[in-house]
Order: sequence, then C-alpha cells, then structure tokens
Amino acid sequence: MLALRPNCECCDRDLPPESRDAMICTFECTFCADCAAGILSGTCPNCAGELVRRPVRTAASLARHPASTTRVVKAGGCGSQTGLTG
Repeated sequence: MLALRPNCECCDRDLPPESRDAMICTFECTFCADCAAGILSGTCPNCAGELVRRPVRTAASLARHPASTTRVVKAGGCGSQTGLTG
C-alpha cells in the first residue's frame, strides 16, 4: 500500500493525500509536479526511475489506511543535484 508521503522531497511543499500534484517513482520517492517537471525532468534523483502522478486514495480508504505523516526532505533540496545517488 502506498504511504502517500505528505511533502515534496525537493522543496518541502505540502502534498496532501488528495493532491493531484504529487509525483512518485516505484520506491515512492515523492515530489511536487513543479519540481518533477522542472529541475528533475521527470526522473527521480534517488533511483533514476520515472516520476508519475501519485494515485489519490478515497476518503473511505484514508479513514482505514491513513496517509503517512513522515516528512522526507533532501538535504539542500534538489537544486544542488549533481548526480544520482541510487
């Protein structure tokens, strides 16, 4: 089950579970659509995987399976990315 992380790893923008602006890779690294399309060019800086829109979980499903509250942020953001780390 997807964790539905609450923020962009690059800019720390809030990405609530109902957001259609959340992008993920297969490892669930999470980025906002602006960072994904801009500085990341559609590629996860952690694993080099494709970034795709994160599915939205229904309210009923969120009640049973809440979204994560653990924030993950890359030190220095993604602006300083010089290469892949994964």
